[in-house]
Amino acid sequence: MADYNFFDNVYDVVRQIPEGRVTSYGAIASYLGSKQSSRVVGYAMMACGTANPPVPAHRVVNRQGLLTGKFHFGGNTMEQMLKNEGVEVIDNQVQNFKQIFWDPATELAL
Repeated sequence: MADYNFFDNVYDVVRQIPEGRVTSYGAIASYLGSKQSSRVVGYAMMACGTANPPVPAHRVVNRQGLLTGKFHFGGNTMEQMLKNEGVEVIDNQVQNFKQIFWDPATELAL
């Protein structure tokens, strides 16, 4: 594969998630044509701390809306970042998940 970099493609998608919306690792993997790679999307989120432009990794949650990546932010940083954007989080779970879910397959055209 020439210069295909999965992490960069993940970052391109995540940078397009609007403020106040969330998506899932699996939705990103599926959009990128690699449905079984949701875990790799998670690895990309763990590695994005120095990406430039910044990647709003706090907007990526698991398929149930759980903040499974919060450990990598430290403390309640991920939850607070979401709350600052108007996303309601209770017990590490995004509320109204279906209403604010941003699906790259329908929001973006390949």
